Amino acid sequence: MNFTIFLAVLAFIAVAWYIVSGIMIVSELQKRKQKINFIFIKVMLPVYAHSYKKITFDETGKVGSLFYHWVIAINTALVLGIAAIISNSLK
Repeated sequence: MNFTIFLAVLAFIAVAWYIVSGIMIVSELQKRKQKINFIFIKVMLPVYAHSYKKITFDETGKVGSLFYHWVIAINTALVLGIAAIISNSLK
């Protein structure tokens, strides 16, 4: 398998991880009676993630683990995507 394709597949898996963790964050906010705007959810997801971070920190004194999943997933997708682009240009 080509290394560029391998990196791209890993990047897409990281994007899926980002989407799932974002959905789980929104679900947790709904359980806590927070208003969610589903029309602009793509734009508002960072706001919701930070709201989740604040709420969980206020409740338990620690940031909820979903926030870390969300941050790590998007950063992993970014790094792997850039690595795939660079790998493709080195051919």
